[in-house]
Amino acid sequence: MRRRNLIALFIAAGLVAGSALWVRNYLATPLTIPAQGYRLEITPGTAWSAVARRLSDDGITAFAPVLTAFGQLTGQSGRIQAGEYDLLPGLTPGTLLQELVSGRIVLHKLTLVEGWSVREMLRAIRAEPALQKTLRASPAGDVAAALAHELGLPWQSAEGAFLPETYLFARGTTDREILSRAHKALNDRLNQAWATRRPDLPLANPYELLILASIVERETALASERPLIAGVFIRRLQRGMRLQTDPTVIYGLGPRFDGNLTRVDLETDSPWNTYTRDGLPPTPIAAPSGASIDAASRPVDGKALFFVASGNGDGSHQFTATLKEHEAAVRDYLATLNRRNGN
Repeated sequence: MRRRNLIALFIAAGLVAGSALWVRNYLATPLTIPAQGYRLEITPGTAWSAVARRLSDDGITAFAPVLTAFGQLTGQSGRIQAGEYDLLPGLTPGTLLQELVSGRIVLHKLTLVEGWSVREMLRAIRAEPALQKTLRASPAGDVAAALAHELGLPWQSAEGAFLPETYLFARGTTDREILSRAHKALNDRLNQAWATRRPDLPLANPYELLILASIVERETALASERPLIAGVFIRRLQRGMRLQTDPTVIYGLGPRFDGNLTRVDLETDSPWNTYTRDGLPPTPIAAPSGASIDAASRPVDGKALFFVASGNGDGSHQFTATLKEHEAAVRDYLATLNRRNGN
């Protein structure tokens, strides 16, 4: 009897030892992850056991209960971070848990482009599937005013209120969170520029600087020209001249603009028509880049009061100090266009 008990004890000990060895081997053996990788999404509040079952269902591991028990015994299952993970071949159950605890999640990108309007920004946000949509403001109607109200911005319009940059975010981030980050970034850049601005600028506050920067942004795509164009507008404001800039008129036309700016458009009054009204328009007309904000705060000194496209095809402009010189530059530009068109 004693001999049989001893034999049973040895067998049980062998089974335990064999099981322990098997578990160690399992934990050290790479999971069955495809060569192209495997994306795992863990939503907030998901239990570790549910994650392990999903990995089993997808063929990543055949032993979900062992994986579940390992996470619970080590205490790692309670520290797993929600989010998306790109799992690559070579991960073992142990290193998998380390990855999930570390929170090295997949980050998506949203780029807000320099010169975009609020309407264009909202379209890009609504087209990004990884963002959670919570905003009610519609691209139709006065979307800039509606969005400013919805976000609680300190301005009447959300136009120009977001810094054009590429923003990284985790899946499930809300559209409101992204725009809040972009607005904070804009405010930081704007306040810094205002604090270091040229002291003689005819601008009353940072918001007027933002309005001017948005006009500079829409007038040129060349970084080297932004301080020059800002200088033209600053001198016009100082002399009481109207800005007479086409992009403000186009903004005021809104969806009615068909790509062809006519004399009637220039003569039709609106709050944004800088041909019919003095000073700056009431709001920005686009999202200015940090470079345009800096240019508006520290424009280049000079005598130029006019500029017109050079006709070189590189987006550059010809700057002149007098109306006579400007009219000659316009004639040169039109002659260049006619030659290019074969007329």
